[in-house]
Amino acid sequence: MATYYKLDKINALADNDKDFITVLIQTFLEEIPEDAHLLKEAVENQNKQQTYQVAHKMKPTLELFGLDAYNAIIALQDWGKNTKELEDVNLQLNQVLANVDNASIELRKDFNL
Repeated sequence: MATYYKLDKINALADNDKDFITVLIQTFLEEIPEDAHLLKEAVENQNKQQTYQVAHKMKPTLELFGLDAYNAIIALQDWGKNTKELEDVNLQLNQVLANVDNASIELRKDFNL
């Protein structure tokens, strides 16, 4: 049973087409962990432009999969765009990284990928 992700929006989008759902999950597993790594590097290097770009790219996918890191990715995106001044964005970064890791592990297990 899914704990770290929700497929409600995926099922609605895919009209319960199992093959299409599998493709979306595989795409998530191929792209989002890599993007999370790039996001981590961008934040660690105080590269706000890259932080904005990566967070902006990840945002719709995190929302589509119902990850509990949507507000954190918005905060990182805003920080990267200089519209939100945060002393320390590590809390939000860690939330995104943990959610992506947990969802990836769970998706691989649940879908035998």
